[in-house]
Amino acid sequence: MGPEERGTPEDGRPHPWPLGRRRFVGACAAAGIASVTAAACDPAPPARGHPKTSHLPEVERDLRGSPDWRIGSEGPATAVAGYADRVSVVPGEECGLYVSTTARSFRVSAFRVGWYGGAGARLVWRSPRVPGRVQPEPRLLPQTRTVRADWPRTLTFSTTGWPEGAYLLRLDADNGHQRHVPLIVRSTRGAGRTVLMHAPATWQAYNRWGGYSLYDGASGGYATRSLAVTFDRPYDADGAEKFLVYERAVVVLAERLGIPLAYTTGTDVHRDPEVLRGAAAVIALGHDEYWTPEQRRHVTLARDAGTNVAFLGANTCFRRVRIERGETLPDRTVVCYKSSVRDDPCYATRPALATTDFRQAPAADPESSLTGVLYEGYPTDAPYVVHAADHWLYEGTGVRPGDGFDHLVGVEYDRVTPGANVPGPLEITAHSPLVCNGLRSHSDSAYYTVPGGAGVFATGTMRWVEALMAGTADGGRDHGMDARTGAFVTRTTENLLRAFAEGPAARHRPVPRPNTDEVYGSTG
Repeated sequence: MGPEERGTPEDGRPHPWPLGRRRFVGACAAAGIASVTAAACDPAPPARGHPKTSHLPEVERDLRGSPDWRIGSEGPATAVAGYADRVSVVPGEECGLYVSTTARSFRVSAFRVGWYGGAGARLVWRSPRVPGRVQPEPRLLPQTRTVRADWPRTLTFSTTGWPEGAYLLRLDADNGHQRHVPLIVRSTRGAGRTVLMHAPATWQAYNRWGGYSLYDGASGGYATRSLAVTFDRPYDADGAEKFLVYERAVVVLAERLGIPLAYTTGTDVHRDPEVLRGAAAVIALGHDEYWTPEQRRHVTLARDAGTNVAFLGANTCFRRVRIERGETLPDRTVVCYKSSVRDDPCYATRPALATTDFRQAPAADPESSLTGVLYEGYPTDAPYVVHAADHWLYEGTGVRPGDGFDHLVGVEYDRVTPGANVPGPLEITAHSPLVCNGLRSHSDSAYYTVPGGAGVFATGTMRWVEALMAGTADGGRDHGMDARTGAFVTRTTENLLRAFAEGPAARHRPVPRPNTDEVYGSTG
């Protein structure tokens, strides 16, 4: 259970809005770094009739999958763990891995996530056996309480021939235990494609490996939390929890549909918005809370140029962060002082970069000007109630006004807030009553368009992506959601992705019918 499921805010008190929450090549053997050539690797054989290195979605999705991509045994936290020196790479780029294990040796298996006839992933590459070692204890940087592993590099590998996409590197130790390391093989061009924007800054924010995250510290309390966290350490638990829970199902669905796709991360969009240029759509996945001002500006400019945007979660673009250099590589540290923003070195000199909630001073800029909705609170568990049943998003679902889908709203939620800075015209498509910390409120799904033709949709609930697998054998943590809910969310998401892949939605789908006053009345 992640911190956002625990039901306590950062200061330990329940609250409603607006209070915040949350190639294988290497050095010589004497240096202890594995070194093999690409020829020594044993990739999975391609499906008959398909080129091994194809990157086209309609070809890639038909390759034979590898159903055994999942982890069978995590074992103790020390059994095996690792991290990569890149959040993402372009195809052909080298990447380093840093691994600690109590086993004598281990192997690395690279699985590309996708449809693959329902297998969910495909084995693209596998390393030979690599000698294992127990790495040194991590360092704690006292000023920001940042845990950094700073391990010697174990091995490097090349991604030559790897198709663009989302990957899970599985560390298979010969003690029988395993861990995942997520890696995005990113696209450099997204023109005419739907860009899936993964959220590693949020993954890292919640990562408690070494005892510290942006939420709590070794004491277990908010006061001793990290003020900055680094990618130079493994992820906790199975190594890829946030990706698996909030992102994988969308990748699988989008690849099954066969729409043209591109892959990137929020940290890459922060640095270079080129992948958004001419994109049909950009999709923020199920939990994408931590954004830099640069990332937000680049997505907003893409929207204004006609790129559709979808937010398939809640609490999106809530925290304003900085991405800073690590000890040896750029873009390795996520900084967020939150309620200690006055201690942020940028507070007095560069207030627009001070790290806190986007809606808070200095440089307050609530997320609703982009998302159309405002994050309000947690925890909650409520039915999702359809309001505009005839909206094109719900075509083929058979829903009627007032139809509900149990447990689909949670654990965090957003709503349309009358009087907030919201683009228009905006239509509330679902309006779901709920109770959060004893207070009655609503979660809203909302759709709006802008003059450039882009459509923007926000689900208003963090369980949307989880619901894609509800009622299936691959359901995972479904919170009690059933197959009916899974079918509804799947069809609605298919409608959304297909429409957004066609280009500016306002040019080929009905425009929103403004209804905030109707739904909320003059007082909201």
